[in-house]
Amino acid sequence: MMERDSSDEEEDRENLIPQNDRRNDAVKSPNHTRVASFQIDDLKSRILGTASRFNKRYLFAILLPLVILILYFTTDLKNLFQTHISTLKSPDSSASVNRMRESELRALYLLKQQELELFKLWNYTALVNNKSSLSALNHNNDNSGNSSSINSNTMLEDLKSKLFSQISINRRIQGVLLSSHESGDFVDLNGNYSDASLEDWSRCRKVDQRLSDRRTIEWKPRSNKYLFAICASGQMSNHLICLEKHMFFAAILNRVLVIPSAKVDYEFRRVLDIEHINKCLGRKVVVTFEEFAETKKNDLHIDKFLCYFSLPQPCFVDDERVKKLKWLGLSLSKIESVWSEDIKNPKQKTVQDVLAKFSSDDDVVAIGDVFFADVEREWVMQASGPIAHKCKTLIEPSRLIILTAQRFIQTFLGKDFVALHFRRHGFLKFCNAKKPSCFYPIPQASDCINRVVERANTPVIYLSTDAAESEIGLLQSGIVLNGKTVPLVQRPARNSAEKWDALLYRHGLDGDPQVDAMLDKTICALSTVFIGSSGSTFTEDILRLRKDWWSASVCDEYLCRDEVPNFIAEDE
Repeated sequence: MMERDSSDEEEDRENLIPQNDRRNDAVKSPNHTRVASFQIDDLKSRILGTASRFNKRYLFAILLPLVILILYFTTDLKNLFQTHISTLKSPDSSASVNRMRESELRALYLLKQQELELFKLWNYTALVNNKSSLSALNHNNDNSGNSSSINSNTMLEDLKSKLFSQISINRRIQGVLLSSHESGDFVDLNGNYSDASLEDWSRCRKVDQRLSDRRTIEWKPRSNKYLFAICASGQMSNHLICLEKHMFFAAILNRVLVIPSAKVDYEFRRVLDIEHINKCLGRKVVVTFEEFAETKKNDLHIDKFLCYFSLPQPCFVDDERVKKLKWLGLSLSKIESVWSEDIKNPKQKTVQDVLAKFSSDDDVVAIGDVFFADVEREWVMQASGPIAHKCKTLIEPSRLIILTAQRFIQTFLGKDFVALHFRRHGFLKFCNAKKPSCFYPIPQASDCINRVVERANTPVIYLSTDAAESEIGLLQSGIVLNGKTVPLVQRPARNSAEKWDALLYRHGLDGDPQVDAMLDKTICALSTVFIGSSGSTFTEDILRLRKDWWSASVCDEYLCRDEVPNFIAEDE
């Protein structure tokens, strides 16, 4: 092989030198044309020989890249070399990337919310510090230790609520960021990395009514011994409270309570379930006036007519009411006061005081209005009342009203809502006579409501009010949470297309003002949080129902509690 290469080189040199010589000779020779054509033919033959030798040497080098390219485009490298990078190019991985990006954007939004809430919390700590200083000053000035303690507890609960809110947002951020890794075996989305004490905590949790500590009295009436209830002050709510206290008196005196007739009082059987009371006691403890009249037949006589209050007039009964009682066919004994007691300044009384003054062997005893009576206050005000029974409460709305309220809530409100009793009609003069006043300007009331709604974190408010449309419109414009208006919902007018109130319509109860009022109370009593009007017996009856139904919340309060109206009109 080496010899062949050497001879080839020598041949190249021999051909090259004569070629140059011949090129010069051809220029000089007359026959240069013939010589040139010969030289061209000779050159072609040499080039072909050289190309043949070149292909032999470099053929392998040229074909090798071609083979590699062919193998690259014809071979399924994905199956041969499965890698993480190839997986990312699949449609599933593309969806995963999109999901991760979306989760990250949501997480950023939640982080921004958390930042804003932390700023609120920072400002709130300054407010708490100022209020604590003010409470300490008030405590030193007027020894209002009780009020100071309540304010401190409320502020502490608010602080805990705000901290809990941030912990909740933080956990949501974690969940959002981890949501894109749902299929990963290494991620535990169900793991609980928080303090267990937070699991069941709620800012507006239900009040513990301490039923195990409840003090009760047995109501076991003697046969044919009746207590005739007289309720004369105020409207329906006052009369219901009066009736509840009469039940306590009847239990103390072991008598059957006679519910007043609709001819002299409200038609209680349209709004109350009278028979429910007897079922809860397991015996006959209350009767309607009609049942009482049927039992007594021709002997409708009140043997003793005793007054709890002597001022401003005995029994709080005027001549007009006495005439109505007589129209029922009742004969009355002389009205007499058992002690000197003024409704403007009632004194605290005990069960022993009642027994000493109202006990009697007579068959029928009437006791005048006891709405303002202050007898065993803590005992009477406890959840489910002072009388032993097997129900949540004795005096409650009729079954038809309760079902209608539930249907309204399912239709318009849902399970989480704030209820607001916003008393306005005739309330300005009433409140301004009190010190301090309880009548608040609409913008101030809106701010107070907003604070409660923020605590409760509810999407809607049920409004029970006698306010004018102009006031309602202004109030609605001021109820805003996180930049969104929180709607005020009222019961709409009767509409045959809506079926939530069909029960009342079918039983002839629709359009009755007292039924409507009791329906409002029931809806409010079933709310998550309730805001009431201080000084209103309508509000007090709702609070009683919430307490007895165990629906009362630690966030329940009177409108603008612990605040004075920022503007008060002068007296006439």
